[in-house]
Amino acid sequence: MANTCHELLEHCLSGRPWPPDLLDRALAEDDGRALLAVVVERLADPFELTTSERGTALRAARLCKADLATQMVKDMTSLQGAMGRYYALQSGEPQAVAEAILEHYQPRTTGDELPKSGPGVVLAVADRLDSLIGLFAIGVQPTGTRDPYAMRRAALGVVQILTTQRQNFDLRIGLGWALEGLGRTASEQVLPDCLDFISARQQRLLLGKGWPHGVIEAVLAEQGYNPHGAALAVEDLAAWVNRPDWPKILQAYARCVRITRDIPGLPSFSPDRIVEPATRELHAAILAGEQQPRRTGSVADFVEAFLPVVPAIDRFFDEVLVMTDERALRENRLALLQRVVKLADGVADLSKLEGF
Repeated sequence: MANTCHELLEHCLSGRPWPPDLLDRALAEDDGRALLAVVVERLADPFELTTSERGTALRAARLCKADLATQMVKDMTSLQGAMGRYYALQSGEPQAVAEAILEHYQPRTTGDELPKSGPGVVLAVADRLDSLIGLFAIGVQPTGTRDPYAMRRAALGVVQILTTQRQNFDLRIGLGWALEGLGRTASEQVLPDCLDFISARQQRLLLGKGWPHGVIEAVLAEQGYNPHGAALAVEDLAAWVNRPDWPKILQAYARCVRITRDIPGLPSFSPDRIVEPATRELHAAILAGEQQPRRTGSVADFVEAFLPVVPAIDRFFDEVLVMTDERALRENRLALLQRVVKLADGVADLSKLEGF
């Protein structure tokens, strides 16, 4: 590999035409880009790349780090990506491949440009997920102000790219793909820790935009794996929290949470055990809420489904003794209230909100 890299570098510096098989020979001798290409291949479908864009992204994945071996980039590291683009064009690579090589480093700093092309976006996300999960897997994390591998910047880049592109994507899946290819055993805690690290970058970003702390925490607790969806949900929840009827809505939900959260393992609710009209009314309201079409993670859809349940919750607590001495009846009532609580699953942990 060293001889081929040396030959590659000589041609880069001399400007002479490259032998047509030079890059392919270099790549054949090095599997260092193989994992990145695998992650790119898997991201292609959720990011809706066309067949042509997929080919561009995969080719760029194989070439995107080649310029790191050049003296030019070793001497001036800020040129990484920019030189890669130049070398790719000089070697006859398509313009789209060269642009993706440049874009996969973006954003490099706060306020830097973000990747715009489909292949560039996919490669940029894949590269960061690969780097982050790899570093977490070997126990490397930033400490205090020290971040020698720019992990915070990488995590923030993932968030910025996905939110700017308005791209819904489950980072649990993406990090899992990257983790699979490491070829080593990693702790089960590696993936959730890495996901929390990325989510913490989004929290700081949202706080910087002025959104309420409690609203951010509530949404990220349920949707931190999807930065774009979380950003939309924070905006929507902040609007609902400012409504004059929100305290009544929140308290109705909170009553159900507080009485059930320390009672795990309840039997499923049985309609056959309904005794009071208030319980029957609440059950019917919950069924209607559960059956209402909802978009994944939508705060508005959750609240619209929950609003008709509020009067039934109030009546239920006014007329029904939940903690009755009769165990079967008590557990059935608690199981019904747990169904109310689950209406917010995947949307927000409302217990994080002020006034809960």
